[in-house]
Amino acid sequence: MADVTKNLKVYTTYGPKNAKPAQPAIVAKMITKAKRPLLVVGAEILKDEKLEKAIAIAQKGIPVAATGHTMKGLKDAEGVDAKYINIHFLGSYLCDANWQGLDGKGPYDLILFLGHKKYYINQVLSGLKNFSNLKTIAIERHFIQNASMSFGNIKPETHLEALDELIAEL
Repeated sequence: MADVTKNLKVYTTYGPKNAKPAQPAIVAKMITKAKRPLLVVGAEILKDEKLEKAIAIAQKGIPVAATGHTMKGLKDAEGVDAKYINIHFLGSYLCDANWQGLDGKGPYDLILFLGHKKYYINQVLSGLKNFSNLKTIAIERHFIQNASMSFGNIKPETHLEALDELIAEL
């Protein structure tokens, strides 16, 4: 089992609440219990095996918000419901409890983040932390303190192992 909760070093602070450490099995359980989860993927998934992992997670029936230029990696993937949206617009929309989602089927209740630069996604998550009641989980390789839960700062191979565990539990 990949231990992704060891190194939770915080480099900057943005308030009194920090993310709780998350293990892959717990994240999987939270996803399966969520009514409307959403996977938000960033351009970092296109660099290595994370694209395969993101596709595998999406194929479990989780809709995908593709930010940056990630649609080029997802457009031909079978069984993936991906829609493009700018990450800043998405952050604003998610703060609106009346927003009906990318598909118009209602608000999301659990948001997963994968493939973003730490300094970039931490700012978007700061808005969600302070202006919404959403559960946010960063399944990134670095600890993202403004999420509700996050993997720790882990090696690339440990990150891929953790993603494999998460997918196996879904």
